[in-house]
Amino acid sequence: MSPIWRRGLLPPLAVGLVALLVWPFAGGVAALALLAVGALAMVLWHVAELDGLARWATGALEDPVPEGRGIWALVYDALYRRVRLRSARQRDLRLALDRFVSGAEALPEGVVLLDAANRIEWANRRAEAHLGVNLRQDARSPIVNLVRQPAFVQYLVGGDFSEPVVVESQREAGTTLSVQVVPFGVEEKLLMSRDITRLEAVARMRRDFIANVSHELKTPLTVLTGFLETLADMRLEERQRQRYLALMAEQTRNMQRLVDDLLALSTLESEDSVPHEAEFAIVPLLLQVSADAKALSDGRHEITLDIRDPANVVGSRDELSSAFGNLVSNAVRYTPDGGRIALAWRVSSDGGEFSVIDTGIGIANEHIPRLTERFYRVDRSRSRATGGTGLGLAIVKHVLMRHQAELLIDSAPSQGSRFTVRLPARRVHTLAEATSSDAPAGSAPIGY
Repeated sequence: MSPIWRRGLLPPLAVGLVALLVWPFAGGVAALALLAVGALAMVLWHVAELDGLARWATGALEDPVPEGRGIWALVYDALYRRVRLRSARQRDLRLALDRFVSGAEALPEGVVLLDAANRIEWANRRAEAHLGVNLRQDARSPIVNLVRQPAFVQYLVGGDFSEPVVVESQREAGTTLSVQVVPFGVEEKLLMSRDITRLEAVARMRRDFIANVSHELKTPLTVLTGFLETLADMRLEERQRQRYLALMAEQTRNMQRLVDDLLALSTLESEDSVPHEAEFAIVPLLLQVSADAKALSDGRHEITLDIRDPANVVGSRDELSSAFGNLVSNAVRYTPDGGRIALAWRVSSDGGEFSVIDTGIGIANEHIPRLTERFYRVDRSRSRATGGTGLGLAIVKHVLMRHQAELLIDSAPSQGSRFTVRLPARRVHTLAEATSSDAPAGSAPIGY
């Protein structure tokens, strides 16, 4: 027998037993009256307990379970255990929901929960940045009210969500988004947005790179093909033949320079390529760079070299020589005949600084941020005439990145240019103490 039955039958049995005991002494009427009063008292007590139960059941969910008496204590204990179990499950659900929301907020993608009518039910903060969703204001609003681009609307209406759609962010200018809808449940959808600006930029750079390489190789190959056909089909005088051969050799050298620069740039960009660093004297390198500049100029420019602070540099000598050489060769190519080119080296507390100053054609300010891009040219026709490959400054940028150095550019049209390489102090070891012991006081910088 359950505790409810055991404890529930005790009061009626007690009243009945008392009535039987009273019967012989007070008579049947008194015994029946006692039974009636006992029964009425028990009914009223149960009704009062039921009223308390009803009040609790229809009250606030946070109200505590009442404390019953007698048999009702067992009932309330059972209710209390159920309420406590329900509270524990609700707490677990809240914790799980909080973890889900925290995880969704931490995602790098924007997440929007849509109902069957494509209305917003929930969104994370990244979706606000990507799509401009404000959950407080936009809850239950159609997503097309915020993302109105025709491509997205057509994608949402079409119902084919196997591939994402690419749209421009209306919240962040210049940001490209990949948006995909993932159906789940009965008719609900999960809209996910991802920032693919960098991926699009890489893809665009790849397309531009292939187009530029093809364009750069097309011109010399066309020239070579034309001359070869001419030499094969026509009998030429020796002087004309030698001229054609010289032009073919020049175009071949142009293609060779382009291939060499492409290979050098590929090596610099490779993660597996580690620069072979060592400590070397900077003066011989600068003298070699100056000599190469004078050879390239062939007397058409005034070229000077000013070495204020002889020093040793820690790094890849070949890579730094290539970077310095590209800066100097650009100065020679873009400085008109009779112009001046000044090369200078100095050491400060911030590190070593190599600068190339010319009196050339100069560069407009809007072009400066893009000068280190592959094949970027301010004036394509002039660049082709000077024989550049369009990769020199891209090589310079990657060499300096591998040496934790920076390139500063100061230029203006018709006012010349100044290109400055700044090497970090930890890579430059000055020789000032060694030279000061041998040089007389007040000696001038070394000039070449």
